[in-house]
Amino acid sequence: MGRLPVRSERHVDLNLLSVRITSNLEEFDGYAYFSRDAPAGREPDHEIVCVDLERDHFDPADLDRLRDRTLRATRFRSGYYLNHIFGEPAYLFTDGRRSVVLGRRLERTIWPYFVKRLLTEFAVDHGYLHLKAAGFTLDDGSATLLAGPNGGGKTVFLTQACLNGARFLTNTHMLVRDGEAHAVPSAVRVRPSPQFAELIARRALTPHLESGDFVAAPELLFPGAPRDRGRVRTVVVTDYSPDRPRAFERISAEQAGLFLGLFSDGVVNYGLKDDLLAHHRGDLDAFTASLAAMRRQLADLVGSARCYRANVDMLDASVRAEVLAELSSAGRPAAAPARR
Repeated sequence: MGRLPVRSERHVDLNLLSVRITSNLEEFDGYAYFSRDAPAGREPDHEIVCVDLERDHFDPADLDRLRDRTLRATRFRSGYYLNHIFGEPAYLFTDGRRSVVLGRRLERTIWPYFVKRLLTEFAVDHGYLHLKAAGFTLDDGSATLLAGPNGGGKTVFLTQACLNGARFLTNTHMLVRDGEAHAVPSAVRVRPSPQFAELIARRALTPHLESGDFVAAPELLFPGAPRDRGRVRTVVVTDYSPDRPRAFERISAEQAGLFLGLFSDGVVNYGLKDDLLAHHRGDLDAFTASLAAMRRQLADLVGSARCYRANVDMLDASVRAEVLAELSSAGRPAAAPARR
C-alpha cells in the first residue's frame, strides 16, 4: 500500500488501555465517541489507521490482494461491520497491534467495531471480563452495574442516578476482574430532555452522527468527577415497560447470570466469536479456555452481588428515591427490597 497519509490523530484513553486513532481527514467524526485523551508519554496499546478513499486513491486490486483473509475482513468487503452496523465496503488489514481500514464513512467502524473487538481482546489477554453494561458508584465507592435489552431504560436509569447523587462510572462498556468494575470512558448519548435543555440551547452538546440525540462527555452532564472503578455490589436488570406491573425486586444470581450471559457478554452480544478465534490464531484449546474463564468470571460476579429486576420509572422522584435508597443499603441489614 505504501505510506499511508495522516492528516489528524487522537490518542484516546480507555482507562486500562489506550488507542491511537489516525485519519487522512483533517476532521474525522470517529473521534466524537471518546471523552478522554491519553496522558502525554503513554504508549498506545493499539493503533487504528482510517483512510477515506474519497480523499486519497489506492488501487482496489492491490487492496483486495493485501487485505486480511479473516471472516471479519470478508464481511467488511460487503459493507457489513458488526451486528446491525452496515456501511460502505471497506478493506481491513491487521498487523499485530495495528489495524488499518480503508473505505468511506469510516467513523461507523470505530466505536461500533474496533473498540468492542479491542476491549474483548484486552480482556481475554489480561484476565478481565468485557461486559456491555452501564454503571455508577455510590457514596462508599461501591458500584451498581446496569444491564438490559436495547430500549430497556439503562441510560435513563444511569442518568437519573447520576443527577441525584451517584457518580458516573460508565455508559456502555466495562471491564471486570475479581468483582472490580473498570470504566471505559466514552461520550454519553443523551436524548433531548428538560435536564439538558440549557446545554442543547447553547450548543454545548454534539449532535449524534445518525439521530436527533446528542453526545457529550460525562463531565459536562453530571456533577462530580466520573469514577474509573468500583467494586460491584449490586446488579440491576433494567427492562422498563409502563404496560407491565412496576417492580423493583430481588432476583437470583442464576437468573442474573443467565440474563447477562446473553445481553451483556461482549463476545455473545456483539457477535465477536470469529474475531476471538482469529485472535487465538485458530487455537481451539486457547479459544475454549478463554470462553470458560469468562463464564466463571460472570458466575463469580453475580454470585457476589445483590441482583435486582427493575421495571420502574426513574423520572418519578419518589420512585427514584426509593430505588436509590435500596441500592445504597444493599449488602447491609435492611428492610425487604422496595416495590412499586
